[in-house]
Amino acid sequence: MAMAPWVPSLRSSFLLSSPHPKLSHSFKPPITVKRQSVASNPRIRALDLDQNTLVAISVGVVSVAVGIGIPVFYETQIDNAAKRDNTQPCFPCNGSGAQQCRFCTGTGSVTVVLGGGETEVSRCINCQGAGTLTCTTCQGTGIQPRYLDRREFKDED
Repeated sequence: MAMAPWVPSLRSSFLLSSPHPKLSHSFKPPITVKRQSVASNPRIRALDLDQNTLVAISVGVVSVAVGIGIPVFYETQIDNAAKRDNTQPCFPCNGSGAQQCRFCTGTGSVTVVLGGGETEVSRCINCQGAGTLTCTTCQGTGIQPRYLDRREFKDED
């Protein structure tokens, strides 16, 4: 098949190469990477870190900072709270230091209905007839204890 003289010849590496790479007749020289010697590159590379390593280091540093910062914060808050006077009235007893007995509902006596319609009134065994009990939250002081003061620490050795 003859080509017309006025049609320019097409030159392309795609057209010259074979569709099968093993059957390719064109020679391609291997690509060489030119590395500079250490002497010609004076910059110092201390660490070559990827993104995951940087994230891990950052998380570690933040964890240590938080692990130290939170206890220090709470210690300063406890110290500041200890310096302030506590004048908040106790919530369960409304500052009176005593709570109404739940067993006798504050009357001091308990009515028991026996069989046959009989009733028996006796003194309350919970409050010994007083009708009130010492508040278990404030221990009778009438002042609401701070959170850490509510706990009892017992040494059972």
